[in-house]
Amino acid sequence: MKIRILSQHNKLFYKGNTMANFPAQIKIPAVYYRGGTSKGVFFKLSDLPAAAQQPGEARDKILLRVIGSPDPYGKQIDGLGNASSSTSKAVILDKSSSPDHDVDYLFGQVSIDKPFVDWSGNCGNLTAAVGAFAISNGLVDPAKIPQNGICTVRIWQKNISKTIIAHIPITNGEVQETGDFELDGVTFPAAEVQIEFLDPADGEGDMFPTGNLVDDLEVPGIGVLKATMINSGIPTIFVNAADIGYTGTELQDDINNDAAALEKLEAIRAHGALKMGLIKDLSEAATRQHTPKIAWVAAPKDYVSSSGKAVKATDIDVLVRAMSMGKLHHAMMGTASVAIATAAAIPGTLVNLAAGDGERNQVVFGHPSGTLRVGAAAEQQNGKWTATKASMGRSARVIMEGFVRIPGDTF
Repeated sequence: MKIRILSQHNKLFYKGNTMANFPAQIKIPAVYYRGGTSKGVFFKLSDLPAAAQQPGEARDKILLRVIGSPDPYGKQIDGLGNASSSTSKAVILDKSSSPDHDVDYLFGQVSIDKPFVDWSGNCGNLTAAVGAFAISNGLVDPAKIPQNGICTVRIWQKNISKTIIAHIPITNGEVQETGDFELDGVTFPAAEVQIEFLDPADGEGDMFPTGNLVDDLEVPGIGVLKATMINSGIPTIFVNAADIGYTGTELQDDINNDAAALEKLEAIRAHGALKMGLIKDLSEAATRQHTPKIAWVAAPKDYVSSSGKAVKATDIDVLVRAMSMGKLHHAMMGTASVAIATAAAIPGTLVNLAAGDGERNQVVFGHPSGTLRVGAAAEQQNGKWTATKASMGRSARVIMEGFVRIPGDTF
């Protein structure tokens, strides 16, 4: 608010922020993408301020300010975050330093209400936009880009040290973004991007870190739950829906408006993280919100998705609901989809049993927004299961490009 004050010399001036000596805003080149059912702000590493070109506090502070965190109101009004785990995301890309790869992909999950960025895992949905950004921003050798056809981009996922291959449609030498591929959880159709996750077992140890397909997970106040804990795509804990009082047909409002439900699910996640060896103390779970994921599964049944679309039991193999950053995801995370498909392919896991048992190389699962088909291949080597590949169709498009602005004293 401006306050009008007359000085002793009868000169008019304003007391308030307009005359204060605050630093100007700085501009950073950026692109705002939708990738799969997520949105995020994409940066080239070389475009970031020098202090943020290395991991550390400066980088985290910049990304927090861009996204609008930490926000005690939980709305991210002063940033680009849009106040959900699906949209509070940042990506940093660079020409790859890994042999036989085109681009290095680093993902940061930005907390909405706390001052931290979680670098512990990948975002499978935004992976759909990585290849497109790399092509459009000079990170892919022009000789690899056809005038018309498919450009295969080899991505090195730095968070988990894994290879991802994106097949990007090209028209007249440019990335083709528009099309007729429909993805449940995304309003409008776009061009399909095929994504392959090679050897997707997460980089934090064995695919089944406990050595078991199913474990007894003891959670104080809840009891002992059967759980499949898997590292594939992203560390994920699967439990049976019925064991925690659910049907597998829940929508966001059923869970996210229930404080007791959120507390219960976080307790299961934290104890699962401890049993998986991802944390050493339960208190660490609070600052490791991105991983592991907690999900529940059930046999197919009819339900109505969040858009009003009827999903028939005959259209799906299994029902899955998954939490992301403490809330039920509106659709399904791409990385969790890899975990679902991998677990479904291995006889004896809870996901496989809910899907009807037996071997399979793909699964169609029902999620809050509809359905998704994901392929996966798994094999046993020396008595241990390993995933060789998972694949799915996604889409991506540029929403806005140019610069983001943040106060110059942010970092």
